[in-house]
Amino acid sequence: MKHIQHVLHLPPNPLYPSPMKTALRTILYLALIVWLGAEIFFPIVAAITFTTLQPDTHSAGAIVGQLLRILHGMGLVSGMVALALLALAPAWAIYKPRAVLAPMCLVVFMIACTVYSQYAIIPAMDQDRVAAGGAIDTADAANQITVHFNKLHNRSEHFEEAILLMGLATVVLTAWAETTRD
Repeated sequence: MKHIQHVLHLPPNPLYPSPMKTALRTILYLALIVWLGAEIFFPIVAAITFTTLQPDTHSAGAIVGQLLRILHGMGLVSGMVALALLALAPAWAIYKPRAVLAPMCLVVFMIACTVYSQYAIIPAMDQDRVAAGGAIDTADAANQITVHFNKLHNRSEHFEEAILLMGLATVVLTAWAETTRD
């Protein structure tokens, strides 16, 4: 069949993608699934942790903080894999170059938000927790340290929500890129 296509100068049949292209698209989708799955799973685990350990919010906060660090690590690895595959996809004739620009930009923003949260917000929250004597929940709500901690906590939540929304948009745009391959 390939010989006939070559002799007749026919393009390869797009209905039968090469196994390598399928494998690379699969890895791309898995990277996005891991990151988004963790982003969806995290607030559920956080809510359960706080509900279960309600009297001891310090322990619950420590658990959630550690889970957030793990989530960010997963996100950064998944994001780098997704970004690399999206960047290389046009060269491998998996997607058209313009079709991957928007998903790539979103992944870059997701990585930037994750880096900011991991290396700016969380350390500042940890400093506030230490400055409050180790347990932020026992500090006076009007205390400037507590106010700052709560502000950072809200910012952290907004960044995680933004990452999730950008991730969902990335999946949609990547699926759209599938339809523009031909």
